[in-house]
Amino acid sequence: MDVCKLYENTSKCSVSSMECFRVLSTQAQKISITILCGLFGTLCVFENSLVLYLIFSSPSTRRKPSYLFISSLALADSLASIIFVCSFVNFHVFSETNFSKEIFLLQLGGVNTCFSASLSSLLLTALDRYISISRPSEYKVLMTRRRAWAALGGVWLTCATIASLPLLGWNCCTLNSTCSELFPFVDAKYLSSWICFIMVLLCSIVYAYAHVLWRAHQHVAYMEKHQEQVGKQNSRMRMDVMLAKTLVMVLMVLVLCWSPVLILMTYSVFARLSNHLRKVFAFCSTLCLLNSMVNPIIYALRSKELCSSLRTVFSQFRRQLKASEESPEAESTHKSSVIET
Repeated sequence: MDVCKLYENTSKCSVSSMECFRVLSTQAQKISITILCGLFGTLCVFENSLVLYLIFSSPSTRRKPSYLFISSLALADSLASIIFVCSFVNFHVFSETNFSKEIFLLQLGGVNTCFSASLSSLLLTALDRYISISRPSEYKVLMTRRRAWAALGGVWLTCATIASLPLLGWNCCTLNSTCSELFPFVDAKYLSSWICFIMVLLCSIVYAYAHVLWRAHQHVAYMEKHQEQVGKQNSRMRMDVMLAKTLVMVLMVLVLCWSPVLILMTYSVFARLSNHLRKVFAFCSTLCLLNSMVNPIIYALRSKELCSSLRTVFSQFRRQLKASEESPEAESTHKSSVIET
């Protein structure tokens, strides 16, 4: 049955109307979504958990505000992956029927909170890099750990408040207003407002990184011209420039992965979506997991401190593994010597 007709013949706020939003019709589509979500979600949680471990296991990294922002990004990506995979697969693949309006809006609010916090963490990281590059002598005074924790707390609280508005009453059931065609129970005006909020975050990140790249380019030119006079400050500038380039790579991946979803969301506000576009939106949503999975790989490849910590962890793991393999042999040799004696 056509999704549009099914939607028109059911109450837009009833639980039965949620069937209209399950657009995966064939078994092949459900299997594909399950594989993508399982693969991307598992790798994302593992990689981001590893990043969090590397940051907080090293005293030199967990004290730096820049790595606090990166750990916030890793935490947001991990939580978003867990909530998204569980709710998305249960809804579209297993067609879970125990969903109520409150449970669905709670899960949707969790995903929105984590994604918004991820973007906000990138914005804070961009501002941190800009201060570090443009005002290096005042960086430690301007960006302290207390201010970093306060900024992260404000960001997470703001994102959670905005994402929980549908659960608190801003939904089409409570207001008896127009519902979104992509999400059950979500008010169309709220979806428009949330898209605007995300667009403001993205534009702010792009603007901040444009200044970071501009300052980084100036530092590169300065280092080439005054390489002998700079000394120790030269190495710090190189580190800041490298970290700025790393975060720009993260931003590019973010925009490429989330652009299809945001474009379809924006299109749904102004026009009616066909069943084919709904399926495209479902598959494009898995790109969000891909973005969360790629971010830690970029950190590991570009950050020298995290690379060094990762090599240390691997070397310790190898030594423990080698010791565990050698201990039974040593024990058997000791026993045989005792028997011989």
